[in-house]
Amino acid sequence: MPGLRGVVAAPPAAPPLPGKTTGRVSLAVPAAAASLSLVLWSTPVNAGILSGSTGLEAVPGPELPRVEFLEKWNAENQKKYAEFDSRFKNSKVLKELLERNERQIQDKYCLRGAEWGVGDCSTEGMSDQEREDFISELKKRTGAE
Repeated sequence: MPGLRGVVAAPPAAPPLPGKTTGRVSLAVPAAAASLSLVLWSTPVNAGILSGSTGLEAVPGPELPRVEFLEKWNAENQKKYAEFDSRFKNSKVLKELLERNERQIQDKYCLRGAEWGVGDCSTEGMSDQEREDFISELKKRTGAE
């Protein structure tokens, strides 16, 4: 080796410091974590000894004592509430409110149909003046003006 005199060899590479990773290891960690998560999440859960056994909810609880006073009071209240409900459902005020609300909803849909020219309130065969009068009347009824 006559031509290599004077060339000094590089010192040997120092071993990696603890806690530092090399390039291959840093790539392997996320791959291993992803593989492990797929394996763990794709396997069914096994409860061991209790797997398949019925739970505590299948065991009937003890019979609770009945209190006559509370049962009588509950029955009286049920009768009273049923009477109040039937009286309310048959009241004139409720019937009038329901009818008025139904008319308002019908008028709103009729107005929309007249403006669009479709449905039962279509203004297809009307002249422009009749159409404007009809729509303005519907707007007055619905309160849209």
